[in-house]
Amino acid sequence: MRVVLIDDDQLVCMSLKIILEADETIEIAAIGNDGSQALPLYREYMPDVLLMDIRMQKMNGTEALEELLKEFPTAKVLFLTTFVDDEYIVKALELGAKGYIIKQNFEHIVPALKAVYSGQNVYGDEIAAKIPDLIKSSAPFNYAAYDISEKEYEIITLVAKGFSNKEIASHLHLGEGTVRNYLSTILEKLNLRDRTRLAIFYYQHEG
Repeated sequence: MRVVLIDDDQLVCMSLKIILEADETIEIAAIGNDGSQALPLYREYMPDVLLMDIRMQKMNGTEALEELLKEFPTAKVLFLTTFVDDEYIVKALELGAKGYIIKQNFEHIVPALKAVYSGQNVYGDEIAAKIPDLIKSSAPFNYAAYDISEKEYEIITLVAKGFSNKEIASHLHLGEGTVRNYLSTILEKLNLRDRTRLAIFYYQHEG
């Protein structure tokens, strides 16, 4: 797995490089020190995952993500930060970040990178606990009007709770391929781009 790392603290960068490359499956392809370097480094190295701090001097992480996704809409970005900042969490979710975890939880970084690389969304416990309260609910949504079946609604709720495809398959006694097919159909019916936006949609419309 090729990773580009961006953090404005040089000591953090060097420490993370040592921690991450201790895993033989991870290669740090490049290191940047500001969000303004995210797009050029991504273009040059085309990493599997971009691991990036949120608060930086010239361009912060969410600004960098927004710029990056305009050119590379399928880019996988995992935010790593010392701040459990509500505004940043909501912005990261809305933009389509694949994960947002706390920098101090070193033991979670490698598993989070691998999960994001495999297509999952990852939010540390501190972040996941905040999500339902941060995303304001409106009136309950009429899923039936969009031809969402009971099984599809079950899948939507499990995605919103952070279940992976494998976990959903086990929970509902389905094959992983069947779950992927269900998700594709759900996203098409609701005109949503990915499972992150599906989770946001769910919390926004649960009254």
